[in-house]
Amino acid sequence: MAKVINTSEFRDKVENGNGVAVVDFFATWCGPCKMLAPIFEEASKDMDGEAVFYKVDIDESLEIAQQFGITSVPTMMVFKDGNMVERIVGFMPKDALVSKIRASL
Repeated sequence: MAKVINTSEFRDKVENGNGVAVVDFFATWCGPCKMLAPIFEEASKDMDGEAVFYKVDIDESLEIAQQFGITSVPTMMVFKDGNMVERIVGFMPKDALVSKIRASL
């Protein structure tokens, strides 16, 4: 299950973390983000044990959004041992999303 995290949690769990983390940068006012939310949750369940899934509200964590150049939402990023290895912009069906994440593991 994807957990919403703030800036300090992002630094601790993603940037300084080990393993694979998938982060969905979203906004509460974003229609495509709302469409992606259940798909992101399903992907997190399908990939349990392979990666941890987090969500970052760009309006609440503006510093992180700026740091990674988030200019449109939804944007998902895959991090491996704290380093970004994949950026996925826009809505994507679950199977395509899971395939893209697994390809970057």
